[in-house]
Amino acid sequence: MVKHIVTFKLSGTPDERREVAEKFKEALLALPACIDVLQSMEVGINENPAEQWDVVLTAVVPTMADVDTYAKHPAHVAAASLLAAHKEARACVDYEF
Repeated sequence: MVKHIVTFKLSGTPDERREVAEKFKEALLALPACIDVLQSMEVGINENPAEQWDVVLTAVVPTMADVDTYAKHPAHVAAASLLAAHKEARACVDYEF
């Protein structure tokens, strides 16, 4: 199994960032029903105003190849597009467990 962990730093006012993060979270949580390799999805929105990163997601897929399958799936591409105008930075770690 592989954990795919991604965190995003968004641009905009705190209210704009929160609105984008909520829409993104809703879209991501719908993905396990449409992407067969996606075993689970967890999404957190930062509650600590002293921190710089806004959203974190943890996805679980069976293999490293499935990370690519998930990333290229049209439903994931559509969800990711919700951040396009607000994504300031992205960091990712994929590891087998």
